[in-house]
Parts: sequence; C-alpha cells; structure tokens
Amino acid sequence: MWKKFCNWLLYKHLGWTKNVSEVHPDKYIICLAPHTSNWDFALGQLYSGAEGWRINFLMKKEWFFWPLGTLFRRLGGIPVWRSKHSSMTDNLAQTALESDTFKLTITPEGTRSANPDWKKGFYFIALKAHLPILLYGVDYERKLIQCTRTIIPTGDVEADMRAIKLYFKDFRGKHPEKFTIGNI
Repeated sequence: MWKKFCNWLLYKHLGWTKNVSEVHPDKYIICLAPHTSNWDFALGQLYSGAEGWRINFLMKKEWFFWPLGTLFRRLGGIPVWRSKHSSMTDNLAQTALESDTFKLTITPEGTRSANPDWKKGFYFIALKAHLPILLYGVDYERKLIQCTRTIIPTGDVEADMRAIKLYFKDFRGKHPEKFTIGNI
C-alpha cells in the first residue's frame, strides 16, 4: 500500500521520472547530490518508498530531537555528531562488513549550502568495506532521479572524487546557486 502511494505521488502526481541503470547489490553506498534543500529528504523518502526500499541515511544530530528523532530513526536515520571526532567511518565500515545487507545514503556536500570541499567519509566507508558507490543525481529542473554510474573505490581518493564530482556537474538542485563541485 505504501509503495503504491509513494509511486503515485512521486511519479504520477508530482511528475518525477527516473533513469536508473545500475545494479543494486545487497551492500552499497548511495552518494546523492546535489543537496540544496530540506525537500531533498522528502523526495528521497518518496523515492525509497516507491521502490520498496529501506535505506539508512546520515543526518546531523540536531534533527534528532523529540518527536522527530524517533521518526528519523524509524526511517533509517543515523545521527552524526559533527563536533566530535569519532570513528563513525570505521564503525559503519565494520557494520557493513559484518552485515548481510548494508544500504546507506550520504550527501557528500555535508550541507545544503555551496561547499566545494565535499566530505569523503562515504568514500572511506566504501573503501574499507569493499562496497560499490552508486551515484544518484537529483535534477529538479528536469524532475529526474538518475543513477547511471557506479564507482568502485580504488584508493586513489583524488582521482575517484574527481570522477564522482564530474558525474554531478550537470544536475540542478532545488536551489542551484547552493551547489558546486568546486575546482576540479
């Protein structure tokens, strides 16, 4: 019932389309960009619902207050303490290695403002846990959700991050002025 509703709302009522050609194995990380609005979260939840998926996501800890914290955790949210230097990357990689399934979405910009210095935690989780990174672009102008490339981390962080950023260069976020891939 929920899948049908999300499918109707996202594709029929709101007019979004998808172009997804990549295989989704039992374990992967979704690198999602651009992230320029809180509406990206709602869109992501609708898409996950329409596809019948439950995928975890990282979100700053400030959103995990009552009653939203309970809701976000139920939806798959994992709070991030930005001020704490924790071993979250190592812990998530270890969890991925020990689990039969692992699906995590991360917005590498780490903020809804223009940030040329993308966070690399998603890359290191994938590298340490031997996970593919599915590149998902959201284009509000074309109302398109697209995943046509998978990156297998090589360990050459700069080259891999360059390829990842270049994939997203033509996507237009809800607020395009808040998105940048920086100087590559």
